[in-house]
Order: sequence, then structure tokens, then C-alpha cells
Amino acid sequence: MEAVGLSGVDGNIVHAERRPPKEVLNRATGERAHIDFGHVGDVVEINSRLLTVLLDQGYLPVVSSLGADSEGTVFNINADTIAAEIAIQLKAEKLILLSDVDGIYLRAGEPETKLSRLTASEAERLITDGRATGGMIPKLQSIAELLRRGVHSAHIISGTNRNALLSEIFTDQGTGTMIVAEKTW
Repeated sequence: MEAVGLSGVDGNIVHAERRPPKEVLNRATGERAHIDFGHVGDVVEINSRLLTVLLDQGYLPVVSSLGADSEGTVFNINADTIAAEIAIQLKAEKLILLSDVDGIYLRAGEPETKLSRLTASEAERLITDGRATGGMIPKLQSIAELLRRGVHSAHIISGTNRNALLSEIFTDQGTGTMIVAEKTW
């Protein structure tokens, strides 16, 4: 299979809208700040027609994380969010996210706290409890949403470890973290 590089703007794949400004609480300081996200957007709709044509013809679409609104304004969108929305639209069995970490940890830097498996509700609790931080928050939010909308599982694995994908898919232990809608083990 040959890969084809696209942006979400190509073929109107990702219809987006500007993320509105909002008030955000800094948990560390307790202070609130008004944040304007600038050229950051949120996905409104995925047009999978071009993706389906490419897949049907034996091409693997690789979509960068840009989207546009109806006036053509281009927005940067979280890549995990776009991947999740595309997986939902294409009715994917699973979504695999390659990251710079090999899964979800309860405590950063402590390998023994890596979670091998968890449910969508457990992932959401990691966010509300404040145990998920930084870039892991939108990743877990996207995963919980896609599991609610029909994708059966999602995996977070390291994109830098050799054979991580094969080990995650074909072994019981895996190499990363598998998230499912409900407990199956």
C-alpha cells in the first residue's frame, strides 16, 4: 500500500470552526485566566469521501491536523482529535495512536505505574481526578469519545520503539495501553 499525504483542508476532509475563547482554571495556582486559542479549531464534520476513494484504490491516506471553516479559514486541530473523528467516520475497529510515550502512566517517570488496559470511564476519571496532565488530556478525551461512538478499542503506544505495533496487537501484554469501552478482561 502506498501512502498519500493530505491535509484536512484537502478535499474538504475536515470541516472545522474556530475554538471560542474560554475561562480556564489553573489547578496549580487556583487562578482563572481568559484564553483566546487563536487559530486553533474544533472538528465540526469529517467528509470521508476522498479518504474512501483512496482506500478503495489501495492508497493509505495520511492526514495532517488542519481543517477549514466554510469561509476557507484554516485552523490547527489536535492530531489525536482528527484521528479519532476519522476513525469514527470510517467505522474503524480500532485506533492506534503513536506517541512519544509507551502508554498511560499513573505517575510520570515511574514505569511500574504504566496501565496496560483501562476502560473509557477509567480514562475519564484520570482526567477529572487530575492524574492525567498535559497532552494526555486531549488524547484521553478523544479516545473516550470515539469509544462511545462505536470504535471498539484504542491503543497508545510508542512510535519510537521497534516492533511496538506488532507487540501491541499480537501479544496479551502488549507494549502500550489499550482502552476499551467496557471491561472485557
